[in-house]
Amino acid sequence: MLALLSDPNVWAALATLTLLEIVLGIDNLVFISVLTSRLPEAKARRARAIGLSLAFVFRVILLAGLTFVIGLTATVFSFWGNDFSWRDIILIGGGLFLLAKGTHEIHTEVESQDGEDEPGVKAVAASFGLIIAQLIIIDIVFSLDSIITAIGMAEQLEVMVAAVVIAMVVMFISAGPVGRFIAEHPTTKMLALAFLLLIGVALVADGFEFHIPRGYIYFAMAFAGMVEVFNVIAVRNRRKKRERHRHMSTL
Repeated sequence: MLALLSDPNVWAALATLTLLEIVLGIDNLVFISVLTSRLPEAKARRARAIGLSLAFVFRVILLAGLTFVIGLTATVFSFWGNDFSWRDIILIGGGLFLLAKGTHEIHTEVESQDGEDEPGVKAVAASFGLIIAQLIIIDIVFSLDSIITAIGMAEQLEVMVAAVVIAMVVMFISAGPVGRFIAEHPTTKMLALAFLLLIGVALVADGFEFHIPRGYIYFAMAFAGMVEVFNVIAVRNRRKKRERHRHMSTL
């Protein structure tokens, strides 16, 4: 252990892997935030805590069973000249699930009646148990992708565990503010749903061994997110200006 702590290569690997795990965790966090946005605030906090706890538990279990995880990359069957492993099958299934869920949520948002998207009004009676079940499914998919990436970047199990723990702490800290922001701003939620569709396409592509560089995806997400932040600030400033104008007109 002391040898690991004194090795600068280990610290470099830990920093790199931690940053990568945090970036990969964004996908998981966006899905959890979107899925819990229709719940009352108390249940939303509980659902986020359960979802993130399950994500951490699944990652630790997969790290503990590295031999099993590595075995998931072995070919199970071939079709039209393409080899498919259990990892590919899980990624394709998870990607299709994200595409279906994202499309359904977008349809619900677009077709919702006036006033349903007001903060604090929960017109859609989302089943807490169903949400947890969906969180379990997607946590498994993202955890598998995360751990296989960790195995490819680090050799020491201790480094992988430390990177996962640090990334999960960052996700726990970010979950509340991100979840509340998405729930309070309908346009931001629509943007997050578009991200889910983008992530779903990337997972399906990975399953078919067609890798879309994640840097392109996360740059697009970061740019769109920055534009949306400016949009939210502009809307807030216009609202404050109207309120000041109404206040002045009543004097």
